[in-house]
Amino acid sequence: MGSVTVLIIVLFLIDQWIKYAVVAHIALGAVHQVIPGVLSLTYLRNNGAAWSMLEGQQWFFYIVSIIALAVLIYFLIRYRTDWRYELGLALMIAGTLGNFVDRIRQGFVVDMFQLDFISFPIFNFADSCLTVGVIVLMIAILLEDRRDRTGSSHE
Repeated sequence: MGSVTVLIIVLFLIDQWIKYAVVAHIALGAVHQVIPGVLSLTYLRNNGAAWSMLEGQQWFFYIVSIIALAVLIYFLIRYRTDWRYELGLALMIAGTLGNFVDRIRQGFVVDMFQLDFISFPIFNFADSCLTVGVIVLMIAILLEDRRDRTGSSHE
């Protein structure tokens, strides 16, 4: 089993463990301050996307998740030679898989991280993996574009 596959599995398991712990120890809707004024844990059941967009449209999220996973896995196989692409895609696959499994198993996604210093949707570890994965991919693309433009000007 390759290191990228192990990373995906580990991130997925961390996501599922955090969600399990929140459900087991925090009442639905309850807020627990972790770092006052910065971070709280709030157990929510989200059957939509950020800001409850498309709430209750689980069929849409099933289809989008399946397509996203297929595309991400294709690109992971295609770009196995660049660790930055592999890392970004692994993070995105783990995040997509974590939320997809929640939707299939429960009909909603467990969210818990609340940023107290800004008005931002409550999110989970899988969402963080997705966000960081997109950022890593953007950086990789920008670096490759910069390298290509620098390299082509010397030809």
